[in-house]
Amino acid sequence: MKDFKIIEVKQSVFADNDADAERLRQQLKEEKTFLLNLMSSPGAGKTTTLKRTIDMLADEMKIGVMEADIDSDVDARAISETGARTIQLHTGGMCHLDADMTRQGVTEIGANDLDLVVLENVGNLVCPAEFDTGSVKNAMILSVPEGDDKPLKYPLMFQISDVVLINKCDTLSVFDDFDTEAVRERIHKLNPKAEIFFVSAKTGEGFEDWTDWLRCEVNDWRNE
Repeated sequence: MKDFKIIEVKQSVFADNDADAERLRQQLKEEKTFLLNLMSSPGAGKTTTLKRTIDMLADEMKIGVMEADIDSDVDARAISETGARTIQLHTGGMCHLDADMTRQGVTEIGANDLDLVVLENVGNLVCPAEFDTGSVKNAMILSVPEGDDKPLKYPLMFQISDVVLINKCDTLSVFDDFDTEAVRERIHKLNPKAEIFFVSAKTGEGFEDWTDWLRCEVNDWRNE
């Protein structure tokens, strides 16, 4: 028996996605719900990072998760085990979510009584960066095995992300050609305001700083 819905979302019919995204943000502001758009390439550790984040914040806030995939419900099953309210969004072949697709998910999950909703976007570093989902903040995960050159190859993703988690830092001894200072410099050259946290979803390294940042952002949004 599944304890989460599977929603077939449709691409927006609105020509102006940015305007639709702003309307969604205003709705979320009125409901005092913080929407985080979480992006990464496949295998970077979004779901594992999210599970640990939920475990650390679950006693403080009501959390919901919208899992977006072209197909399958693997991630939704994993997240639902945390106790967070969870729905699965199927994009019908689309490699991203836009604002109206996100709004459909927000409606279905019933976000008006949630403090934090996380949209785990479709896994790739190109399409999700091109569409404003209506989120309050954008976060992305870059894993150490992917290499420190990704900001050079996918600049838009790093330009639009408010926070970058460098995940799988427990593998730095193996991937010893990953230059932590170089990746920091490359990210800040593209986006000087980006917060950067070096973390390991496996060991918990760096998660206190990450969850402190997220906690502050949620509280500021709800109390402004």
